[in-house]
Amino acid sequence: MANLSVNIGAMSLKNPVMTASGTFGYGLEFADFIDLNELGGFIVKGTTLNPREGNDYPRMAETAGGMLNCVGLQNKGVDYFCEKIYPQLEGLDTNVLVNVSGSTPEDYAECAARIDALPGIPAIELNISCPNVKNGGMAFGVTCEGAAAVVKAVRQAYHKTLIVKLSPNVTNIADIARAVEAEGADSVSLINTLMGMSIDIERRRSRLSIGTGGLSGPCVKPVALRMVWQVAKAVNIPVVGLGGIMNATDAIEFLMAGATAIEIGTANFIDPAITVKVVRGINEWLDAHGCKDVHEIIGALEV
Repeated sequence: MANLSVNIGAMSLKNPVMTASGTFGYGLEFADFIDLNELGGFIVKGTTLNPREGNDYPRMAETAGGMLNCVGLQNKGVDYFCEKIYPQLEGLDTNVLVNVSGSTPEDYAECAARIDALPGIPAIELNISCPNVKNGGMAFGVTCEGAAAVVKAVRQAYHKTLIVKLSPNVTNIADIARAVEAEGADSVSLINTLMGMSIDIERRRSRLSIGTGGLSGPCVKPVALRMVWQVAKAVNIPVVGLGGIMNATDAIEFLMAGATAIEIGTANFIDPAITVKVVRGINEWLDAHGCKDVHEIIGALEV
């Protein structure tokens, strides 16, 4: 059996497989299907400083090779997580991460600070694809300045491993990655969803309540893979790859493109046991190819 362990900042993972925020609930929902301790880690749903209701229904729609969503970060707030959910996650033999979202740099920083106080949470993933309410609603993550401002504020308030989740809806994602690295990010994860739309031609209306939504699933994988490859060459911090990973072969592609770890998202809706199957599949591939350590294939793409 190959060595599958990897490190993201100060966080050690027993294998490179994690889950993507928003597709795995608080992890507890999947405990009937898999042993959570078999994962390298899992990332709980997007958490904000204050509770959010999310967008009106409908807010999910199937599309060719994927799905659209505009859930809108519905959650009960960081205090609910700390008081009600965290006690149920303590003691797990895996890494539990929290995805942090906000509307201002101050919101992000305060939310991160409250999670910083929880000893059993070794890292957060910062969702910078949120709209900046002080800047006309433009997402923080689409400009170097906006992304850097959030990371700078959070870095001052948060002292553990900081992963920044990058938006693909930009001109040059490598520039954004370098900007957050310069402000103290320990890692970047990519990609977040692509902006998309689906129209019901009989009703002449969007299938989503707010018109557009985030596109995920196998249809985004070629874009995600390309961006991971570009970013891995541009920064000196670990890259976490995600976007359309449906099986171990997909995961290995991301590792070869330069990702140190991967996240599985939409596939969890299709097969709630897919994560542990991917862990086993990576190990089987490494054994079959005579690899003793997963690091032998990380960044091994030859171009």
